Amino acid sequence: MRFDTVIIGGGLSGLVCGLKLQKAGKRCAIVSAGQNAMHFFSGGFGLLSRLPDGTPVTSPFEAIDSLPDNHPYRLIGCGNLEKYASEAVTLLADCGVKTTGGGKENGWIISASGKPKQAWLALDDITFINSNEEKIGNSALIINIEGFLDFNTSFIAEAFEKQGIRCRIASVMTPEIDRVRNNPSEMRSSNIAKLMSRETARSAFMLEINKKYDDDDIIVLPAVFGLNSDEDVIGIRRNAPAKICFVGTLPPSVPGIRTQMKLKRSFEEMGGVFLMGDKAVRAEIIDGEVKEVVTENLGDITLTADNYVLASGSYFGHGLIADYNEVTEPVCGLDVDYCKERENWFNPDFFKAQKYIGFGVKTDEKFRARKDGRTITNLYVAGSILGGFNPLLEGSGSGVALTTALCISDSILGR
Repeated sequence: MRFDTVIIGGGLSGLVCGLKLQKAGKRCAIVSAGQNAMHFFSGGFGLLSRLPDGTPVTSPFEAIDSLPDNHPYRLIGCGNLEKYASEAVTLLADCGVKTTGGGKENGWIISASGKPKQAWLALDDITFINSNEEKIGNSALIINIEGFLDFNTSFIAEAFEKQGIRCRIASVMTPEIDRVRNNPSEMRSSNIAKLMSRETARSAFMLEINKKYDDDDIIVLPAVFGLNSDEDVIGIRRNAPAKICFVGTLPPSVPGIRTQMKLKRSFEEMGGVFLMGDKAVRAEIIDGEVKEVVTENLGDITLTADNYVLASGSYFGHGLIADYNEVTEPVCGLDVDYCKERENWFNPDFFKAQKYIGFGVKTDEKFRARKDGRTITNLYVAGSILGGFNPLLEGSGSGVALTTALCISDSILGR
């Protein structure tokens, strides 16, 4: 099967790269093994919240020069980074993904623990505030769905009360929810979202909320609405007696799944081929070029292209494999930048920066992969599989995914 570009990985980075190339008239295929980091998405896109030494960042673009030379943002360059960040907001909007923020300064979202978490951009249904000290109201009614264990109302109330917000906690049950609750394995955010996609279920839910309401400034709900469409979220807000504050839950992330589905739908509507549930198992590399990619499902039918993009994620997506002695990239056998001494991979203090998170595939300055010290001229690397940055410490995972994908697309398009 012949394409202009073959992309390995159907997460945020792979989809954004494919969308830009398809829009420019290129024919692309995305090989996606299935679940990716977007299923664990908090609803906020982080660009840069901290420097590698832990120094807090409020103005991400101004902090780029303080990053190490091999950081993906330094390779892109500050001017280009601003351009790609702005382009990412537009691309998301074109795919029906509504967002808030995206300016020069970082904002904040309410995390699942109730504490503010820095974000440069947020989905429109996730509450976005300008300061971690900003009160979202004087009184809050925090509501959970009875039997739903992935939303901790006590944590949220404790964090709010430290800000001087009066809190009441309540749970809601309806006959529709009770039927789902009878099977404990079904009380997950995605299953609740499927239930709430029905107008009758939403109406019954909102009726119970109105019974609990007592002149509160805000109503806090778990972000378990709108798996397939924003209309469910809009309906909840429209029929609520007060301002709704949606807070992310433990995975799976309903807003993240919805975002991925919208991006995938747009990619396919543009003519892209999305090979869902398939896995790239091997790339044939001859004389410094990828000639073809072999996948698990296609068997003898190989994928060939002028260019290839590896956006297979880090350890979670099996883009990187770590055993006791080494870290490897399994599809192409690329060079990986990691510490040879295993005792330096991690910090015994779980909450400290973990060095292994920053391991990744080596590239040249154009994000072209390296193998045995040589550049693979038609193989680009995007997103969390890259080395040179620590997405957890820096809060930069989404930003690197978006901007490297757009930068690589420009290289492929000759811009």
